[in-house]
Formats: sequence, C-alpha cells, structure tokens
Amino acid sequence: MNDVVAPARIAKGLTELWSPRVVAELDDSYVKVAKLHGSLAWHSHDDEDELFYVLDGTLRIEMEARTVVLGRGDVFVVPKGVRHNPVAEEECLVMLVERKSTLHTGNETSERTRSVAEQLRPV
Repeated sequence: MNDVVAPARIAKGLTELWSPRVVAELDDSYVKVAKLHGSLAWHSHDDEDELFYVLDGTLRIEMEARTVVLGRGDVFVVPKGVRHNPVAEEECLVMLVERKSTLHTGNETSERTRSVAEQLRPV
C-alpha cells in the first residue's frame, strides 16, 4: 500500500455503511475510510486511541462524560478506554487512524462489527 489515495473519493464509493476499509498503513497504524449513517454501538478500545477526521458531513461522538460534534475538516481523538458511540444523522464520510490492534467495536459485537480481515478487503 504505497500508492497515492483519495480518501474522500474512496469513502464516497463505499457501498456498505459502518464498514471501514484500510487505505494506507503508517508504522503500527492503519488509515481507514468509512461511510456512516445511523448509530454504530457503544464501545471502547482499552489500549488504543482512535482518531476521527470528517471528510464530509457531520459526526456526533457520544461519550459518557460529554458529546462532541464534528463537521467537515474536523478531527477528534477518542482516548483509549473511553466508551463512545459514533452517530451520523445523515450520511457522513470519515477517515480514521487506529493502531493495527484496534478492534472495530472493541469488546462489543454487533451486526455492524467488522473484522480486520474485512477491513483489509480491496476497495
């Protein structure tokens, strides 16, 4: 994966919601894109931070202590161990930076949970 990529174009072309796809690798991290709409699931990542960068649309990240709303071009890092639930009232395109060990929905499993193998499928 050492090619020029267009994260917004790739995310826009995705057909599955809440199904991140790896578009680049950076040391021990993956750069992923996803198309979101609706609510994912309350979960946490015990040992990893999770960076959200909104490519288009609006994303609300609910956490137990507060809620943040991100618009196009905004970045927010959910610290490791913080329970959170990403919500997109309308279609939203995001780029994520996560360590390769990060499980999609932490220790929670739902119909939206995707394995690392699924996230590594070609786009």
